[in-house]
Amino acid sequence: MNNPKYQIDEIKELAQTNIAKCIKCGRCSAACPSYEQMSLRPHQFVSYIARGDLQELLAATSLWSCLSCFNCVERCPRGVAPANLIEAVRLMAIRKQSGEYLSPEEAAANFEPDMPQQLLVAAFRKFL
Repeated sequence: MNNPKYQIDEIKELAQTNIAKCIKCGRCSAACPSYEQMSLRPHQFVSYIARGDLQELLAATSLWSCLSCFNCVERCPRGVAPANLIEAVRLMAIRKQSGEYLSPEEAAANFEPDMPQQLLVAAFRKFL
């Protein structure tokens, strides 16, 4: 998994968006409520992925500034989903930090019965 080409392909698969459709208009970034807190804006995430520049994305604090509000997705005239890319890179960073994954049995033992299903699904996506 240390192969950058493989990691970029994994991000594209996780994000399920066609970055080749991006026309770099910046509408996604203009719609972002976290714009001022981000060192890399949503349109820049698309460009970095297109160039295969993953290391800078993984190190960016912007990764954690994204609110996942999907304003960028709504504003894109070409249907590119920068929020999906940011979430995919975030997921890769979390997996890289945690190193070891939980088995489904171990994960189930750590959850309370009244936890929201969305939390459970997110945890399974990130840690299994």
